[in-house]
Amino acid sequence: MVTPGQGRVERRLVAILAADVAGYSRLTGLDEEGTHAQLQDHLHSLVDPKIAQHRGRIVKNTGDGLLAEFSSVVDAVRCTVEVQRGMAERNAAIPKDKRIEFRMGINVGDIIIDHGDIFGDGVNVAARLENIAEAGGICVSGAAYEQVRDKVPFAFTDRGEQRVKNITHPVHVYSLGHADEARRAPAGAGITRLPAPGLSRFRTQIRYAASGLAAAVLAVAIWFVNDTVRNPRWWNTASRLSLVVLPFANLSGDPAQDYLADVITEELTTSLSRIRHSFVIARSTAFTYKGKAVDVKQIGKDLRVRYVLEGSEQQSGDRVRVSAQLIDAETGAHLWADQFDADRADLLEMQDEIVTRLSRALQLQLVEVEAARVARTHPSDLDAEDLAMRCEAILVNAQAGSDEEERGYNLCDSALQRDERNVKALVNLSFKFIDQVLTIQSQDREADIRRADELVSRALTIDPNAYAAHHAKALVLLTQKRFEEAIVEAERCLALSPSFVSAYGDLSIASSYLGRPQKAIEYADKAMRLSPRDPLLYVFQLQKGFALALLHQDEQAIEWLRRAVAGAPQWPLAQALLAAALAESGQETEARDTLKRYLSLNGTRARTITQWKAQMPSDNPVFLSYGERLAEGLRKAGLPE
Repeated sequence: MVTPGQGRVERRLVAILAADVAGYSRLTGLDEEGTHAQLQDHLHSLVDPKIAQHRGRIVKNTGDGLLAEFSSVVDAVRCTVEVQRGMAERNAAIPKDKRIEFRMGINVGDIIIDHGDIFGDGVNVAARLENIAEAGGICVSGAAYEQVRDKVPFAFTDRGEQRVKNITHPVHVYSLGHADEARRAPAGAGITRLPAPGLSRFRTQIRYAASGLAAAVLAVAIWFVNDTVRNPRWWNTASRLSLVVLPFANLSGDPAQDYLADVITEELTTSLSRIRHSFVIARSTAFTYKGKAVDVKQIGKDLRVRYVLEGSEQQSGDRVRVSAQLIDAETGAHLWADQFDADRADLLEMQDEIVTRLSRALQLQLVEVEAARVARTHPSDLDAEDLAMRCEAILVNAQAGSDEEERGYNLCDSALQRDERNVKALVNLSFKFIDQVLTIQSQDREADIRRADELVSRALTIDPNAYAAHHAKALVLLTQKRFEEAIVEAERCLALSPSFVSAYGDLSIASSYLGRPQKAIEYADKAMRLSPRDPLLYVFQLQKGFALALLHQDEQAIEWLRRAVAGAPQWPLAQALLAAALAESGQETEARDTLKRYLSLNGTRARTITQWKAQMPSDNPVFLSYGERLAEGLRKAGLPE
């Protein structure tokens, strides 16, 4: 991605997977909601986990398909074969005219990465290969084939060079056949064989038996669905973070302005779908409600979602106001509302910022309201994900250094006792050890870094696309003084979730440690602009104050450090930095009072100048110069040697 403030374009060589559903328009014409529900089930329970298992990243969902990237074309091919095998098994008892069957195309090529999306001929070729693949089949480019031909146990069919739309040169195409053939390629086999004569008849008999069983299951399923529509138990079976973003209303009176409302709706749908374990109804279904009077409770039942987001945009004179509200689909209660004002002249430039601000606020709010619902509805029967969600809700809102923060970490421990692979709990628990190091509070720096790194590494092994885990990894790298690598991880986090503003905080810290305080200020300002009411606002305020102190701009530094202290009065680091800045600016009486608060909060940790110097996080000359000023300020404020 393009780093803010720089002009470079990031490019890399990757394997690209493009996939869509064959005949999707026909299927939705027959049964739009049923087809959508089936597709979402396939994506959430089969496709997405397989992509994560093979170290891929879903770049975006496209309504009836997806675009993903892999660092290895072998991983990409193995993933697609396993998906097609899984789909063949799922479709075995379904009439052919009602099956959801994917077409998949794989290419290896150079791509451009911009704000998490990928572009270039490499992507375009993958999309064209998808178009020419048969239902249930896979097409790969010649470039991809050359890298996998001796590395995977699948037989390819050479389909020769083909002209494809908008690509200058012919593309050599190889196919893996349709899904039932791909399914028969056993691990370790070098060729896909046709079934023995008697085996085909046996499989036919099995299919008839499976069809009978499926009919019985279908009858039970139909009864269950009808019953749950009549009975509020549907709420208990809906996914935890299930949501539909209804089309935003254009209140300007000018139909030509519909585009802005539609763009916001689409971008919010995409952004919110990146939340781990979220279930977000696709745009194509949500837009069937456009312009209609809606009953959110009925929508909740029809789509089996717990939350409904609705909003509007209204232009008046030179100003535009975008409003949004989150509604509980069970009760109809309004849980949260926000609005964003922008100058009409800057509208095109502000669209991304509007979406990012709303997405960040919604991500925080969804976790909080769902955690509250869990505590209210079944407080004595919590699974690992329930506990992890409550942990995250507490940690986001708890002040640094508070008893509430410790309670949140204890919930992470409880979640991991129930499920040691819970990514949310692994990531949030890592912050306990990272914060001790970064805030000069650690009593065993190396042990805390090792523990944090272990937790984050486990999380990323389980889910390489967990954006919060990349944020945590960036922080671990900061503690290890690997600042340039930390920047890469923070950028990776933002590529996966552009609204996760804490990653801008990572970039701010890294820039300060590298002796680039002006860049650090820019990142902190961006975090605060994108999330002006963020629960972690005090962190961004401290980061800006810290960078200003590096620039010797003490009065401004004091202003921002005061804001950080006001936001988190129990945070020892904020008190210490403020005390030093006050002392250096000649305000020694207030500096001594502030240092006393620091000492009262800090227990037995970092109570001397020597202890502070021993834990300086950077060896950069600019930073070390500030370290000397910091030590002198703490000395003037009364901290002993």
